[in-house]
Amino acid sequence: MLEHEPGALPLPESLLKRSLTPDFSRVESALSWQQAADDHYVLTLDDPNYPYLLKQIIDPPTIIFVKGDLHALKFPGIAIVGSRAASQTGLQIGYRLAAELSGLGFAVVSGMAVGIDGSAHQACIDNGGRTLAVLGTGTDVIYPRRHRAIYEKIQHHGAIVSEFWPGTKPFAGNFPKRNRVISGLSLGTLVVEACRKSGSLITAKLALEQGREVFAVPGNILAGQSQGCHDLLKDGAKLVENAADIIEEVAALSNFHLEELRRRHHIGEVKAVDLPFASLLASVGYETTTIDDVVEHSGKAIDLVLEQMLELELQGWVAVVPGGYIRLKRS
Repeated sequence: MLEHEPGALPLPESLLKRSLTPDFSRVESALSWQQAADDHYVLTLDDPNYPYLLKQIIDPPTIIFVKGDLHALKFPGIAIVGSRAASQTGLQIGYRLAAELSGLGFAVVSGMAVGIDGSAHQACIDNGGRTLAVLGTGTDVIYPRRHRAIYEKIQHHGAIVSEFWPGTKPFAGNFPKRNRVISGLSLGTLVVEACRKSGSLITAKLALEQGREVFAVPGNILAGQSQGCHDLLKDGAKLVENAADIIEEVAALSNFHLEELRRRHHIGEVKAVDLPFASLLASVGYETTTIDDVVEHSGKAIDLVLEQMLELELQGWVAVVPGGYIRLKRS
């Protein structure tokens, strides 16, 4: 018998050995999945590409599977969730807010469900923004099947993310676990439309427990679709009418996120007498320049652009404005 702590129940040595023995068949299946395509990634907690915000929650996944653009994980994220049986108005609001947020350089995070989730993802796809779909299945299992087109396009506008091993089928118990990853990847969670028993309220509750912001869109008091949102607002969630309502709450946390990103990737300091990141600065105009335009014009990787743009902002060369950046002074 192995030694155990006083007061602890003794466990048979055979059971302890089984619990400590890795399942090599699963390891092999994960490695095979990763090697099957260039845009397949397996990230552990100690991987520098593991999302910083997700790592801060109390119970981060020990491993996540990513399919698509790995750089999309480096963008500060905002989660948009809501009813699967959303009204037409709710779908339009979710679409508009997702388009606005992605246009400001945020990654929109959602769960690829029908309703508000699908509307938010579609807005990013249509407007060239970045979006993360967190699945309650393996990354290779499309659920719901009607979202096959969205699933395929997300990989070119962001990434599919899951803590579940490839091949995992839809199971009801997986989705509450999935919700903590949606909120964990995000600076804040926006609930667009939700009844009182909506799964979206679970995501909002998890966001609060993780110390993140919670936002809600009010709805018709005579209809039932927004009762959950109204409860959130009564409990202190911020009322949202447009993206600016969200930006002013998460700006400080977003800047901290980018500073941490810069530290983790070891971007060196620049001497004050030198023109910082001259080629990048040349990509920013005196009128609003989108982050996508900066990336395209500079030819730099998106994670490097975000890090260096933060440095330019801190040195007073550029400012963040709705829609992107503006240049503040000449070289």
